[in-house]
Amino acid sequence: MGAVVGTLTLQTKQRRPSRDKVDDELEMTMVCHRPEGLEQLEAQTNFTKQELQVLYRGFKNECPSGVVNEETFKHIYAQFFPHGDASTYAHYLFNAFDSTNNGSIKFEDFVMGLSILLRGSTRDKLEWTFNLYDINKDGYINKEEMTEIVQAIYDMMGKYTYPALKGDVPKQHVEVFFQKMDKNKDGVVTLEEFVQACEEDDTMMRSMQLFENVI
Repeated sequence: MGAVVGTLTLQTKQRRPSRDKVDDELEMTMVCHRPEGLEQLEAQTNFTKQELQVLYRGFKNECPSGVVNEETFKHIYAQFFPHGDASTYAHYLFNAFDSTNNGSIKFEDFVMGLSILLRGSTRDKLEWTFNLYDINKDGYINKEEMTEIVQAIYDMMGKYTYPALKGDVPKQHVEVFFQKMDKNKDGVVTLEEFVQACEEDDTMMRSMQLFENVI
């Protein structure tokens, strides 16, 4: 998650703690899309109002219109993975953040997802990750979907993948994951199977956390 957070907060300037609510609300009106009130977002997320203000200013610096489209999102990710191809993974990650499926990410979408990934419960994080892997949103993960995501992660890491990537490594990883996750051997993984496998197997959990760290 550091890639997105780092970029969207990089240009945020330090402000005096005494900056009042009127100034913050006035600043928010200067973009095309005005997010929900900070109080409401504070209630819906695990961030404080001050943290939301910092995140919002960074978001606005990168996205003056108040929304992020997929091309902008891909550009942000490409800056952090210059030795690989981040476009495919950024596409899937964009879709996971785009909760309304309208082709753009609003500040509300961004902080709701960020709140889960940084400060959510283990269950919340696993549900979010499951949604990322469930590309067609049918409530299941099949081998093809998981392979696409894992391959996209390796492509993004590029030459820094360790150990050196061989052509069949992503498929091998997926086969191992499915053997542990697909309890009833029906060829797909449900949310409950996914959560149970990760909670019961420390190695599986670490693998999911490793993939989560590139978000």
